[in-house]
Amino acid sequence: MNMLYEYMGYELIDKIKNKEVSIQEIIQSHYKRIKETEKLTHSFVYLTEEEKALRKAKECDEDLNKGKQIGRLYGLPLANKDLICIKDTPTTCCSEILKGYYPPYNATVIDKLIEKGGAIHIGNTNMDEFAMGSSTETSCYGPSYNPWDLLRVPGGSSGGSGSAIAAGHAVFALGSDTGGSIRSPASYCGVVGLKPTYGRVSRYGLVAFANSLDQIGPITKCVYDSAIMLEIMAGKDPLDSTSVDIKCDNYTEVLTQSIEKKILGVPEEFFGEGLAKSVKNSVEKAIKKLQSLGAKIVNVSIPHLEYTVPTYYLLCMSEASSNLARFDGLRYGKMSDDLGGDVFDVFSRTRGAEFGTEVRRRIMLGTYTLSAGYYDMYYIKALKVRTLIKNDFQEAFKKCDSIVCPTMPTTAFKIGELIDDPLQMYLMDILTCPVNLAGLPALSIPCGFDNNDLPIGFQIIGNYFDESGILNIGYQLEQELNLFRKMAPIKTGGKKK
Repeated sequence: MNMLYEYMGYELIDKIKNKEVSIQEIIQSHYKRIKETEKLTHSFVYLTEEEKALRKAKECDEDLNKGKQIGRLYGLPLANKDLICIKDTPTTCCSEILKGYYPPYNATVIDKLIEKGGAIHIGNTNMDEFAMGSSTETSCYGPSYNPWDLLRVPGGSSGGSGSAIAAGHAVFALGSDTGGSIRSPASYCGVVGLKPTYGRVSRYGLVAFANSLDQIGPITKCVYDSAIMLEIMAGKDPLDSTSVDIKCDNYTEVLTQSIEKKILGVPEEFFGEGLAKSVKNSVEKAIKKLQSLGAKIVNVSIPHLEYTVPTYYLLCMSEASSNLARFDGLRYGKMSDDLGGDVFDVFSRTRGAEFGTEVRRRIMLGTYTLSAGYYDMYYIKALKVRTLIKNDFQEAFKKCDSIVCPTMPTTAFKIGELIDDPLQMYLMDILTCPVNLAGLPALSIPCGFDNNDLPIGFQIIGNYFDESGILNIGYQLEQELNLFRKMAPIKTGGKKK
């Protein structure tokens, strides 16, 4: 039973139901794996004490033996991104300014997954500071490492969650996706990442980066496990005015349906300059697999794709400037020891010392675009282009049910390779951020490997609130490719083919 960390969540649930294994044994197996490999991957910034997790597991086992219901997740280990609030648990957004902050309440998704769903929280995962990054290198705790090659990034900003799932440290993980922050780690770490429709999952208790773009979603080893999590997390929340009261499907029940009548759109703009040859080849092979399963392939166009990166960054930086104004040492965060000067001097010293380089850059650029004289020139214009991009997708969906394309333009790059070139780093989001601008759901699953045995991500984009459709397509492709059981080697350089 020492290798229980290799199993899918739904398989472990069946084993628990059939009394083949106890919840305590599952928790022990994952903690053993963490002790062996966490020092190599640095997936977590906070770990729940093993004794505490085992006590909870023992309670779950006892309740099961008494015939009690313990929640649909059956005490399986859950990793949480370090910007989703858990009561009395350090939540720092991986920033110096929030070290020592303990939220007085749970995020809604935490209540649903842990309090009602029965999952056991085993720790908070590393991330880019305030979710601002694509590589998990801007964390104040240092970077996380990709389990497929420890010299490479795990993606970002939810890199710790992606790394934790790929390494077998948890069964389920939470991430947040503002411009690809769930799908990027899923692609680079060879796991499954789902960004739901904006409004499908409550954002209450999520420390906001960009309110109109952020969305919480699952990162798991397989599509089925993501469907389970979404069933539990989705739904209207009176504490979040942006959550939508639209009926949620039984996502696990639609997975096995045939995709023979599905029409899949392939946007030519997503296969242009900058796309690695290995990524292009793997994605095209996956599209042919879907075709062999009966799906019809049509060409669609997203003509304003070239404007998505500047549009996305103008909007997210503007919203970040507003959202992070509260972190001044007085309302939230540590205050500067030097209290000389007026309140604005103290605020400036506090924020200058406690925010990292990337966060300061985005706050300053966002403040600039919102300032008098530039608001109309930049921010308002970006909102108008956002509408054009949204309209592009709506036109495309008149011809197809879902859109299929690469998740990221390349496989995982080396740590330190792009950190000093922010513009090049921003361009890595070219295939993911359009989805956030439009508010659409998207799923990333592994579809192959490059010559260095690094995972390649395949992205399935759905129409509004059609998570069922993209999960169905993703599941069918996943079963056909059968790559989801391949474990990351957790060593430098991966395994050569």
